[in-house]
Amino acid sequence: MPLSRLSVTAVRNLHPVTLLPSPRINLISGPNGSGKTSLLEAIHILGLARSFRSTRLQPVIQYQQDSCTVFGEVSQVAGGVSKIGISRNRQADYEIRINGQNARGTSELADVLPLQLINPDSFRLLEGAPKQRRQYLDWGVFHVEHRFLPAWQRLQKSLKQRNSLLRRGRIERSLLAPWEAELVASGEQIDAFRQEYLQQLKPVFESVLGELADIDGLTLSYFRGWDRERGLAEVLDSQFDRDLALGHTQAGPQRADLRLRVNGMNAAEVLSRGQQKLVVCAMKIAQGRLLSLMERQRDCVFLVDDLPSELDRHHRQALCRLLESLDCQVFISCVDADSLSECWQADTPLSMFHVEHGHIVQTE
Repeated sequence: MPLSRLSVTAVRNLHPVTLLPSPRINLISGPNGSGKTSLLEAIHILGLARSFRSTRLQPVIQYQQDSCTVFGEVSQVAGGVSKIGISRNRQADYEIRINGQNARGTSELADVLPLQLINPDSFRLLEGAPKQRRQYLDWGVFHVEHRFLPAWQRLQKSLKQRNSLLRRGRIERSLLAPWEAELVASGEQIDAFRQEYLQQLKPVFESVLGELADIDGLTLSYFRGWDRERGLAEVLDSQFDRDLALGHTQAGPQRADLRLRVNGMNAAEVLSRGQQKLVVCAMKIAQGRLLSLMERQRDCVFLVDDLPSELDRHHRQALCRLLESLDCQVFISCVDADSLSECWQADTPLSMFHVEHGHIVQTE
């Protein structure tokens, strides 16, 4: 599902541009601050309606412009093209169009253009809060289990209502009953989806990691957010007084986490920075590989920002070979394209773009 056409207007310092990228490897080179990452950011906005660099839209939209717009044409494996576009203004409003129709929400964008991002902030997957790892896990479940989104929406609604009632203080348990029933039903369904997905992901992750690095004793496990020996309904009942005192729900799938350990210790605390980058890359690539295996007519687009940093020549080549083997579209930013020039097979479709002061020019 590669992008066959990309148009970007008023994103940071980028001059308006229309590109026809390669369906496989796209190298984006240029000096620091030239706009390389902004181009990846524009693709991210197209697929998810948000930036990966800022939670605020003000710095994303070009100075003295009211809004930014990104348009793309996505080639479908079965034939045909999906036309998608998004416009966001300074009030944070957005308009999403898919094949000429208004989309209901950002999940429709994500379904048309699955994206995987590998950038310096990806370290948060190991170092950050459980929310980062839940988002990683749920990305995979969303793309292979079509019942996940409605279950997740029911979970969010019931959790919000239960927490709202808990914050009132002294309440009758009967007021919580319908929301707890919905929380239990949707929560246990989501937990089942996550566990099934992780069982399929683990061997793929281990295989990919083995191609990148030799890290003995690394394990990937799942904590579902409550006692694995008890049902969620029983746990909510036993913790009701504590939840009431705190004003929010302590147990449930909203507390789930992925745990990466090396010989029983937190991986983020014992791995070097370079090893952490390889583990994160393996996690992201494993998801892309699994998606193509489970959904045979779907591939994700990889956005890799500053690939050479913190990796030596051997590991750069190993990572590029893995990305190449996925047979999907990849956009890679780097300062010097020569640092990656020997990483690809001679017959791999490759396009090169150079960015200078916001101007993007295709060089090959």
